[in-house]
Amino acid sequence: MKIPIQLFILFLCLFSLKGYSQTPYNQRWPSFRGPFGCGFIENSKTAVTWNVETGEHIKWKTVVPGLGHSCPVIWGNLLFVTTAVNATNSESLKVGLYGDIDEANDSVVHEFKVYCLDKNSGKIIWERVAHKGIPKSKRHTKASQANCTPSTDGKYLVVHFGSEGLYCYDFSGNLIWKKDMGILAPGPYTDPGVEWGYASSPVIYKDRIIVQCDIPNAPYITALDLATGNEIWKTSRSDEVSTWCTPAIYSKDGKTMVIANGFNHICGYDFETGAEIWKLSNGGDAPAPAPVVANDLIYLNSAHGKYSPIFAVKPSAKGEITLDADSTKNEYIQWSIKRGGAYMQTPLIYKGLLYNLQVNGLLTVFDALTGELKYKESLKDPFSASGVAADGKLYFSSEDGNIFVIQAGPEFKLLAKNEMKDVCMATPAISGNTIYFRTQHFLIAVE
Repeated sequence: MKIPIQLFILFLCLFSLKGYSQTPYNQRWPSFRGPFGCGFIENSKTAVTWNVETGEHIKWKTVVPGLGHSCPVIWGNLLFVTTAVNATNSESLKVGLYGDIDEANDSVVHEFKVYCLDKNSGKIIWERVAHKGIPKSKRHTKASQANCTPSTDGKYLVVHFGSEGLYCYDFSGNLIWKKDMGILAPGPYTDPGVEWGYASSPVIYKDRIIVQCDIPNAPYITALDLATGNEIWKTSRSDEVSTWCTPAIYSKDGKTMVIANGFNHICGYDFETGAEIWKLSNGGDAPAPAPVVANDLIYLNSAHGKYSPIFAVKPSAKGEITLDADSTKNEYIQWSIKRGGAYMQTPLIYKGLLYNLQVNGLLTVFDALTGELKYKESLKDPFSASGVAADGKLYFSSEDGNIFVIQAGPEFKLLAKNEMKDVCMATPAISGNTIYFRTQHFLIAVE
């Protein structure tokens, strides 16, 4: 009896994941920006140059229908990604540097879809429609209806479609549970009623999912049970404006915190109870970057409106830690800068340096422990995606589809600029010796 190839691939992948907890760390990219949101992996040998037209170093290229800015996530041999497919197949996207607050017209039925692919071949193993209908909230002309990156622990896959709900699948594509999170329609606080689309990705830690919902009315952060979706705790962020930030986890010596970026409400919360531990204000007023934990510090940046800081916060912080107007550090803030943080991109902290890339392509590099400026260099292109790193190399994806490969270190050295021939809004994923780029129309594996 012949077995259909799709079924064979599924059996092969499930067999290889039977002992998912033993999957090597450099084969895992389980959430936004990889393991623990750090943005890099070790023990990999990644490419410097490639060519999507000739196929040089291109392992595979697979069409992904619809529009989505969510990033691919990987565990073992499986790669997952989400998208929103417009019934008219005419998804609009306006990229580049502009300041319009315009909303896209998404008043037709969409299919909110989850794809599982074989990471080695690019073949689609299964796809699921999580929800079908006219979007319940609008998006910015530069955003999508599938902004949130999935998260996995090797057993469960959690995907978030904002106002269309939160969904949990197993690795065979069976729906375990779904949860209506209400209308999540963040937008600029200066223009009430304008909706830019939800973008905070879920974070899995141990047996919980952390979801940050900074929306115009009653913003909050919550912890849900991974196996059931039941609420464990929910903490109000009542004085916060809309944000698009993914939370982070700090855990050391029995102390575990949830870190949430923001404008008025940059906070550390107790992982077990949701109680606020410390609070910091004066961030950018439309923050999107995720916090980053490295060097036993918590790094936060943002840029919009009056403020564009970078903060390096000590995990021992307690209470109100906001800096005085003329100060750049205090008991709990090791160093900071007042202006120069990034509006969209999460900073990349790699081999002792902090790489801060702004939307206009200005790359500023600091000593991650002291804040000492190492260099500034303009990459000139517009950027939305965050940087990633492996094998001593940095990868920055511009909206124009140029991938800048830069040697890690205190001096600027451009190794290559590779053209993807398509718009790039999503942060890449890395697994083993392969980098996975999500462009507007494709998933592309570069080996």
